[in-house]
Amino acid sequence: MRIVDFLDRGALLHPTEACLSDGGGRHWSYTQTVELSHRIAAALHAAGIGPGSHVAVLSPNDAMGYACMLGLLRAGCIWLPVNGRNPAAENVAVLAARRAQFLFYHSAYAAEAAQIRAAVPSLRGAACIDSAGDDAPALAGWMAAEGCPRVDLPERAEDLAAIVSTGGTTGEPKGAMLPHRVIETLAATYFACMPVSERPVHLVVAPMTHAAGIASFPLLALGATQVFMAKADPGAILDAIERHRVTHVFMPPTLIYMLLAHPDVRRHDYSSLRYFMYAAAPMAAGKLREALEVFGPVMAQTFGQVEAPMICTYLSPQDHLDALAGHPERLLSCGRPTPLTRVAIMDDDGRLLAPGEHGEIVVQGSLVMAGYHDRPEATAEAFSHGWHHTGDIGLMDADGYVYIVDRKRDMIISGGFNIYPSEIEQVLLAHPDVQDGAVIGVPDEKWGEAVKAVVQLKPGAAVAPEALLAWCRERLGGTKTPKSVEIWPDLPRSAVGKVLKKTIRERFWAGRERRI
Repeated sequence: MRIVDFLDRGALLHPTEACLSDGGGRHWSYTQTVELSHRIAAALHAAGIGPGSHVAVLSPNDAMGYACMLGLLRAGCIWLPVNGRNPAAENVAVLAARRAQFLFYHSAYAAEAAQIRAAVPSLRGAACIDSAGDDAPALAGWMAAEGCPRVDLPERAEDLAAIVSTGGTTGEPKGAMLPHRVIETLAATYFACMPVSERPVHLVVAPMTHAAGIASFPLLALGATQVFMAKADPGAILDAIERHRVTHVFMPPTLIYMLLAHPDVRRHDYSSLRYFMYAAAPMAAGKLREALEVFGPVMAQTFGQVEAPMICTYLSPQDHLDALAGHPERLLSCGRPTPLTRVAIMDDDGRLLAPGEHGEIVVQGSLVMAGYHDRPEATAEAFSHGWHHTGDIGLMDADGYVYIVDRKRDMIISGGFNIYPSEIEQVLLAHPDVQDGAVIGVPDEKWGEAVKAVVQLKPGAAVAPEALLAWCRERLGGTKTPKSVEIWPDLPRSAVGKVLKKTIRERFWAGRERRI
């Protein structure tokens, strides 16, 4: 089963019901969405962009951006999700490395699209989703005519559906290759864990290039309405849940914290909610208790990553209630292994560990990627000892509940986004007054982890932390810029002079049970 097969099944069940909604009153039925996908696929084929071609979508959460993703998959192309929140230079580098051949883009990213078109030599064409671009046609005029011949390609489980950018210890983006069998396994797992008894309404408020998009795919097969929100405004989200009678939503903990802090959070009706999914970072137990009180017994946690999407483990709404009733420690768990994925704890020698022992969380099964695009060495490392290595340190208790307790590498998860310290450190070290520095994640009520820079200045130099923050913001953008900078007279170092990040982190995480 391909993602477009889920769409076609939804159209069979609910042809006249809304498939896509812009949240403002405009919607497209399942019949119309299927037609759009065929028109986009036919136009791609006419442009010489056939099966196996790499096609990118650069868009905020947008119904037409989503339709373009469905259309390129209908054409047998491979989806390259592009996060518009990344620096433009990073997106250019990613699409060049993935050898993108066609680009769909929203006018909000017209300037970045121009950079991509100028700098990605493999690119053969582009179309603007919502208007005519300077050098690209508007989607409406570019698509094949209504009633065009249907594009019907055979389904092969190991054909790639997407190459999704992730990162490594250096922060250099890698491309996780996800075959159709990964999405099929995801859907089967989703339904096994979260059965549905009514036609769903899914609010897509977190980026559709990430888990919110992944969460939408299985629901297409049930005829769900996908309601898109381009901006994560807390008040608008609360209103949308009530107004659209939302049944399913995914958010990172940071956004949930923002909802809970909103003055109107207890003034809305959330009775339609069935599953309020959260992942991407651990959620503070106190905030989770508050969420259960506000939204009801609908909280559902999943654990996964780009290489094994979303749902390797699952903490169900009932698990949350059981935790409140007598197992409070389980509010710190990411749940138990899901039916189609093996999860274990492994030491550095490849030995599987007993309950209660700390080691790396590893997974096996059809949910795991095919490997990294053009990175055989990284693939071999990730798959060592026959398991996929997540890079997270944790334990599994005697009842099968998995607890993430630390991170094997230095990656920071802030607001649900992966941030790699080395990239920020390079920017800081380029400042003329900085001698050395380290970037770490520190505990933060809003972001889960906040990016902090600790720097040592050159002898005789004097620069304010605010000036260093401005320096970073200009070069990195808002997401990767540290939330704070501390200037220390010296940094802890090893015998060979290497800065000891572990020692620096300990100063901020001391006394905490969880180091993530």
